[in-house]
Amino acid sequence: MATSQYDQFLQEATTRDPASDHALGRDCLYGLYTSWCFLSQATPRSEDAFWAAMKEKQIHPRRNGLRMKGPAAADYILASYPGLV
Repeated sequence: MATSQYDQFLQEATTRDPASDHALGRDCLYGLYTSWCFLSQATPRSEDAFWAAMKEKQIHPRRNGLRMKGPAAADYILASYPGLV
């Protein structure tokens, strides 16, 4: 079975921390996804489509145990906080 864009995003831009209560919130996770799309030269899907796919993968914005990683994380952080540069 082919790897979906969402599977690739989750593999390359997130990591699970099951011991953590931390969760990437709704805006943060979708923003990370759009940063990943930009860097991967992929066309981002709508926010509704993104959350429908995350729901199928049982990833919820309030309790997902996900953390950011990789180049998309750096891009997202720098884009979100331009004063850091």
